[in-house]
Amino acid sequence: MSKIAVFFAEGYEEIEALTVVDICRRCGIDVDMVSVTGRRAVKGAHDISVEMDKLFEETDFRCYDMLVLPGGLEGTKGLEAHEGLMAQIDAFYDRGKYIAAICAAPSIFGHRGILEGRKACSYPSFENQLAGADVTQGPVEVSDNVVTGRGMGAAVPFGLAIAEIFCGSEAADDMAEKIVYFGQR
Repeated sequence: MSKIAVFFAEGYEEIEALTVVDICRRCGIDVDMVSVTGRRAVKGAHDISVEMDKLFEETDFRCYDMLVLPGGLEGTKGLEAHEGLMAQIDAFYDRGKYIAAICAAPSIFGHRGILEGRKACSYPSFENQLAGADVTQGPVEVSDNVVTGRGMGAAVPFGLAIAEIFCGSEAADDMAEKIVYFGQR
């Protein structure tokens, strides 16, 4: 079974984070919600507090197939400021393992040189931070082992793209139908 980790810092965008968790769990992917705050409960950008499965310090990165970074301005800042998480993002990328980010969070990949020569998308006001990328306005871009999503309105196609990576296109299409999603993927 595939396993992914979604990382939460104070101010994360709730829909972006939890849509990925929900869709992937529905598809049978093992998902851990991981706090980088040192606390189990993490409050999102709209004051929704969610209990995490793990703290960063309790996380064994050897068991994950993908690391996911949700957006939200403050959440993105909190994720990027966490040196341990950034070291893991770099290590996953260097080993060809999957990394994903949506909304403001793809800027982290841009700052780290990960998007050079890749198609990528982000929230419009962060496009100038996608250094070296072929920036698109699509809802989601999958470029080898790097997945980027545009923003809150693209949370469902972003989650479905991650599900497709680990479960195949037929399973992702079936999930889209089950959740009554008929938009662009």
